[in-house]
Amino acid sequence: MGQVDVRLAVESDTPAVSRIVAESLRNSYSDLLGKSAVERLVSQQCSLARIRTEIGAPGSGPGWLGWLVATTADGTVIGAAAGGIAEAGSGEVYSLCVTGAHRRHGVGSSLLTAVTDQQLKNEARQQRISLLAAQDPAVPFLSRHGFRPAEESAADRPRYARAV
Repeated sequence: MGQVDVRLAVESDTPAVSRIVAESLRNSYSDLLGKSAVERLVSQQCSLARIRTEIGAPGSGPGWLGWLVATTADGTVIGAAAGGIAEAGSGEVYSLCVTGAHRRHGVGSSLLTAVTDQQLKNEARQQRISLLAAQDPAVPFLSRHGFRPAEESAADRPRYARAV
């Protein structure tokens, strides 16, 4: 895999972000949650109008620091991430997705680093992420990056956290 660039998303990235998030939800969660539950998530989280609005509002407040995209040298969007400061001192990763063909090539790590950098600039001392299922396929990735189960996890939405 060649050089990956991570940058703040712009409006023209909207379709790619929507597609990548939808693909990630379908590929990662259909077996765990069932197809109809995943399609509800896709319709809620991946609408072009929603993502376009979110891309247009980076840094609109500490709760929302914006969408980031990972691109190849030719500008193709291959990953997307979003985060913010959920409460004073605590960053939240809201989304972290990489196209299937580019997983396990450092793209997710690059996106996580960029989200973390945003949050550190906004005085985060810890970082959290909520998962969709206890057997979430992201757990090994998160564990490699220092995330551990958080005490405030709910049975239906496990949370992981790490110090930053």
